[in-house]
Formats: sequence, C-alpha cells, structure tokens
Amino acid sequence: MNVTIIGCGYVGSAVARCWRQQGLTVTATTTTPERIPELAQLADRAIVVQGTDASGLQALLHHQQVVLLSVGAPNRSLYQDTYLATAKTLVQLLSQNSSVEQVIYTGSYAVYGDHQGAWVTEESSIAPANENGEILAETERALLSASSDRLKVCVLRLGGIYGPGRELVKIFGRIAGTTRAGDGTDASNWVHLDDIVGAIEFARVQQLQGIYNLVQDQPITTGELFDAIFSKHNLLPIRWDPAQPSTRPYNARVSNQKLRAAGYQVQHPVIEP
Repeated sequence: MNVTIIGCGYVGSAVARCWRQQGLTVTATTTTPERIPELAQLADRAIVVQGTDASGLQALLHHQQVVLLSVGAPNRSLYQDTYLATAKTLVQLLSQNSSVEQVIYTGSYAVYGDHQGAWVTEESSIAPANENGEILAETERALLSASSDRLKVCVLRLGGIYGPGRELVKIFGRIAGTTRAGDGTDASNWVHLDDIVGAIEFARVQQLQGIYNLVQDQPITTGELFDAIFSKHNLLPIRWDPAQPSTRPYNARVSNQKLRAAGYQVQHPVIEP
C-alpha cells in the first residue's frame, strides 16, 4: 500500500517509522528543504512541497491509497495557509483522484472552545474561542466535505501532545514557581505520541470515517497536572490567583469513548508527568 504523509514533523515522523515497519511504501513531505536528508531515512520518498502547491500535491497523490494530513503551523499567523488552505487544495485534488481511499487528519480538541469544564463528545457543539480555532474548525469541515462511499475521511481531534522529546516537564518546567490566573480547575486533555501513532494506524486498518476524539481516558485539571509534574521533578509549585479569571480559550472534559467503542485500546490512559 502506498501512503503519503503531508507534514512530517513530530507526529508525522513517528507515523512514518510505524508505517515503514508495517511494510507500507511511505512518502513524506516537508516545506523545509533542510529536512530532506532526515526524512529520507524514515520514508521511501521525501519531497519538498507546499500545501497550497496544487500541481506539486497532484503529482504527490498519484497512485496513493492513504493520505495523512498532519501539518503544524510554525506560528499563529500562519494558521490560514498551513491548515485551511492546504485542506482546500487537497479536497480539490481529491475530486480528480481515483486512487486515494482514505484521508486521516490530526486536528485539535480546541475546536470545542469553552464548555466550562463539562464533558464533550463528538456530537457536542463546537465553539472556537478565537480566529485560529475557527480556522481549525473550517479545516475539518473542508476535509469532511470530500467524504463519500469511495473516500473515507477521518478526523482525529487530538488533546495536547506529549511524548519522547516532548515531555510535559519540558513544556511546563519554565512556569514552575510562577503565579497563574484562575484557580487551576480548568480541564486538561492530553494524548501521548504512542497513542497518536497507534490510533492513526488503527484508523487506517479499520478504515474509520468521521470524527473521533483522541485523548487520555480521564482528563484532569490544570492544577492537578502542574502539581504532578512539579512534584515529580522537584520544582516549585504553581501559585494560583483566583482574582484573575483564567485566560485559557478552551475548557472541556473530552470523552474518547467513541474511539474506544470502535475497538482502539488507549496505551497511555492516564497522563504520565
């Protein structure tokens, strides 16, 4: 089977290793020419292409059966081009392509917005809290518009990503001992790299279609998360200031029950600080 990974960063590179081990023929893309030697070690073919380069993507998709869209914006000002423009270009090309059978997209649970800590499922309303959240929601809608009996589109709404080289203490260690707005009761949803790779492979094998939340089994609060991280690594705890309202743009406890009901067993069901 021929598979293409559009956006071969932290997640895409790990998936490339997995798919090569599964005997798939992997094409990896990057927008950074300097990364070609690295990706050439992970994939059968490594190509520099922009997500809005229609002719480049069209050539890339020739004789491919599965496409993983796992892009990441280098900064907040580039969400439109990185996510939505790439998705729209891909959808346009898929209407002319007869070989691609499935698209898997790694999105974000940020599209749910602020549900004030309530549980959300894939059926819950989405209410992005800012412009970039709305771009992520539009990206989902664009991709799902291409879904059909012939072409399966699977959207995985990821929690915060952590794993080897991206440990939680590396992400949050710099704020140890600081004062944070709020009281630490906002919900925190995360997913380990192992589960992202595992769920993507599960989605490919099972030909999943539609939206699936991909997070740990039980969300915890931000206060509980920081306490666990800083205690384990002997760092100063966070001080909370309830007089200042939390500025986090999303607060929801995300359920992964739909993915588990489909048969996926979460490898890291609890956060590992």
